[in-house]
Formats: sequence, C-alpha cells, structure tokens
Amino acid sequence: SFRLELPATLKQRGVHDVFHASLLRIHHANDDRLFPGRLDSQITGEGDPENEWAVDKILSHSGSKENAIFEIQWKAGDITWLPYSQIQDLQALPIYLDLLGV
Repeated sequence: SFRLELPATLKQRGVHDVFHASLLRIHHANDDRLFPGRLDSQITGEGDPENEWAVDKILSHSGSKENAIFEIQWKAGDITWLPYSQIQDLQALPIYLDLLGV
C-alpha cells in the first residue's frame, strides 16, 4: 500500500490517502485535441463547483412542447442534447425562447 499526498479538496470530500499498489497507475495527461473540454478538475472535483457544469447557451432545438430536445453548449466547451424536462429551469431557456420570438 502507498500513502499519497492529496490536495485539501480531496481530503475534504473524504478521499482516503492510502491506496493498494494494484490500484495505482501512471498518470497520462489529457490530450485536449482528442477530448476537448475534459478538464482534470471536472474529474477530481477541484475548481469552482458552482461554475463547473454551467450552461453557456442553448444553440438549437428539435421537436415541440414536452417532446422537445435542446442542443446545449456548456462553458467547458462540450455540446450535448438534453430533453426539455432537464432544462426547463435553466436561466438560458427564456433567453433562447426570446431570441426565437416565442
């Protein structure tokens, strides 16, 4: 077993600092060209938790009413499609609807 020096943020989240040797691997840094928007801080929980998964804007939608799905651009750069039920409370939704004149 190995005892690692962990950042304070991981200790506060209850991550134990002793790991069995079979669980340890060499760290390979993320290649942003292959995986844009995937920050180490998103995985480890470090950084600003309030802004970590913040929506930048709604780009488009498909469908109508409760069956609509929306193309969301996150501040980290990722783009995903989410159903209306998951975005109905986002601050970006009324802005998007105003731009459409709805």
